[in-house]
Amino acid sequence: MSKAQTVTTTAVDPTVAAAAAQFLSPVVLGLEALTVNGKQAHWHVRGANFVGVHELLDTIVAHAADFADSAAERIVALGLPIDSRVGTVAEKIAATAVPAGFAQSDELVRAVISDLDAIIADVKAAVDGLDAVDLTSQDVAIEIQRGLEKDRWFLVSHIAA
Repeated sequence: MSKAQTVTTTAVDPTVAAAAAQFLSPVVLGLEALTVNGKQAHWHVRGANFVGVHELLDTIVAHAADFADSAAERIVALGLPIDSRVGTVAEKIAATAVPAGFAQSDELVRAVISDLDAIIADVKAAVDGLDAVDLTSQDVAIEIQRGLEKDRWFLVSHIAA
């Protein structure tokens, strides 16, 4: 008869896991908010740039959802839970600049850029903080930063003079 083996849920030290989750959790919540608020903007955009902005917002929403999944899965892979329920996101993330109804494309682009800037600040804090904590988690944050900055550039290009 063989003995049952106990397998830990993660190969990472629990202190390292907790520190990594502390930096990645705000990123997940911000990206979840961007997913919802970006879709709101996508549905309500109006104006001469309608098609371009409408389609770009859909792409940005898809990226935000993918990035949130990457960061959340890293936390879970470290053996910790992540609470990204709608109520938690609403409680912990600053209000969006995206209006509730129809708006001109320039207004919505500026609102989504504002939301992106808040998330990028959290991602930069994660990149900096994770440097001394967990390089694999930092790599996840760096990839998210790269993607968000590219999406921001695409949005800025719609309103730049």
